[in-house]
Amino acid sequence: MKTDMKKIIMFLATGAYFGKIPFAPGTWGTLVGLPICYGQSFMTWPVQFMIIIFFMPIAAWISGQAEQNFGKKDPGAIVIDEIAGIMITLAYVPFTFLNVIAGFLLFRFFDILKPYPISKAEDYFQGGTAVLMDDVIAGIFARVILEIFLI
Repeated sequence: MKTDMKKIIMFLATGAYFGKIPFAPGTWGTLVGLPICYGQSFMTWPVQFMIIIFFMPIAAWISGQAEQNFGKKDPGAIVIDEIAGIMITLAYVPFTFLNVIAGFLLFRFFDILKPYPISKAEDYFQGGTAVLMDDVIAGIFARVILEIFLI
């Protein structure tokens, strides 16, 4: 792979290198996703849905390429998956301080603890898709709980 392309992939995979912060890279990656969620908050539900659907395969591909560059499976520095997860959690939720804090904490809870079926995602998927899917499922879980609290 060309050096320039490798640099772009690593920049995107690590959330502008925030994933390389040695402590809590997933939390930093989730924080990087919040401005994206803020931008999404001004869009209609169908547009937000399409952005997420478009983003997921790109994030999976970038994750797979970054895994190869790192030379190990699902290194913590890859945080584009956390960005995808928080995008799902906060999609079409009013972007208020309380909602963002609740969504952030719920997503991190599910992403860190990985209750079933989140814990099994890497068994069912391969490569970059495996990196991504546990965060997608954690984002869905967090979103459902957040939606219950918003009712």
